[in-house]
Amino acid sequence: MILGFDIGGTKCAVVAAKINEGEIEITAKEKVPTDLKIEPCKMIDRLIALADKICGGEKPESIGISCGGPLDSKKGVILGPPNLIGWNYVPIVDQIREHYGVPVHLQNDANACAVAEWKFGAGSGTQNMVFLTFGTGLGAGLILDGKLYSGTNDNAGEVGHISLEKFGPVGYGKSGSFEGFCSGGGIAQLGYMLALEKSQQGEYPLYYKPGMSKEEITAKTVGDAAEQGDKTALEVYNICGEYLGKGLSILIDILNPERIVIGSIFARSKNLLWQSACEVIKREALEDSAKCCEVVAAELGEHIGDYAAIATALL
Repeated sequence: MILGFDIGGTKCAVVAAKINEGEIEITAKEKVPTDLKIEPCKMIDRLIALADKICGGEKPESIGISCGGPLDSKKGVILGPPNLIGWNYVPIVDQIREHYGVPVHLQNDANACAVAEWKFGAGSGTQNMVFLTFGTGLGAGLILDGKLYSGTNDNAGEVGHISLEKFGPVGYGKSGSFEGFCSGGGIAQLGYMLALEKSQQGEYPLYYKPGMSKEEITAKTVGDAAEQGDKTALEVYNICGEYLGKGLSILIDILNPERIVIGSIFARSKNLLWQSACEVIKREALEDSAKCCEVVAAELGEHIGDYAAIATALL
């Protein structure tokens, strides 16, 4: 049996699984709200108690922990993620290993999801793969030469920080960044800016009503309008797709992957993004590198957090 801990700012989960000939079977799962009012070690004790419950007396072979960064995977320490206020230098690996006496591995969530898609999802069978989160933000996990590459201090794959334009929607604290153009927050910003422009011309997109605040516009509302054929919403996704193509071209040229797996918004809205992205890749990326790289949607869907924690245990 393999045990996984998925640590989030809103909720945490503990998952048990069995691996048979490369196939994974989730056998049990327990969730609990993340209580940031108590000390992290006490919250971890609460998770260990849940893990003991789902183990039913059976000792796990290994344990994986998936958590948002920053963290130190080598030391097994969480280093104050923005969604885990107060979790500063938390030695989570030591605490869990002392309880179970088995190998325990910690990875940031983007890396963990990359390993999950590599072992169990859309990246299966590859040696060189890039996984892009493309959700609230944009991060990447890199599988290079058949193993996870996390960099010197676990910061490899922070592709959302790449500048694609001097000005543009803000993501990762940077105007015009890859994350600014290609994330849920970025799509909402683009949707709001274009809606204001159109409204001054007497046009009102389906997702916008006069007086709406930017907080009321989301990637989903813009995406729903685009699916209904709204011209402004389609323009938003076309712009997003173009910059996705620019970002992917950089990754293709530098890393020469055989597959790029993209989750969340891309998995749901590939039909709105891929044509414009593909046109840019054909224009921008090295032809031989682009030809051998397949871009696909992630396969693990809403359960990727469970698989990510288990996949980390297998590292």
